[in-house]
Amino acid sequence: MAEPEKETKLLGRNLSQIPCFRETFLYSISSGLAAGLINFMLTSRVQRSAHLAFGVYGCVTIGYWSFCRYNFAKEKFNMGRLQNAMQKQALYEGTDMEKEIKRKD
Repeated sequence: MAEPEKETKLLGRNLSQIPCFRETFLYSISSGLAAGLINFMLTSRVQRSAHLAFGVYGCVTIGYWSFCRYNFAKEKFNMGRLQNAMQKQALYEGTDMEKEIKRKD
């Protein structure tokens, strides 16, 4: 039998349930690591490369998190509008009101 997966929690919230969390940190960690390694290969300055890696990590985290959450909110809003329209369509289907709406369109 397989063991149940252990949930990782931060401030009482399950991290796997937070939208955009995984993608944001995968992109930011890999970007920071790549920037730090490239800078180190070009300059051989360890401290500066570490500072650059951490700075890139922070900037990418903030930037991608904002972008992802904006798209998530926009998509959630549009899904709500679509769901509302589908409920109205189901309510009016087969009635005289549906015929009036189709005539107006």
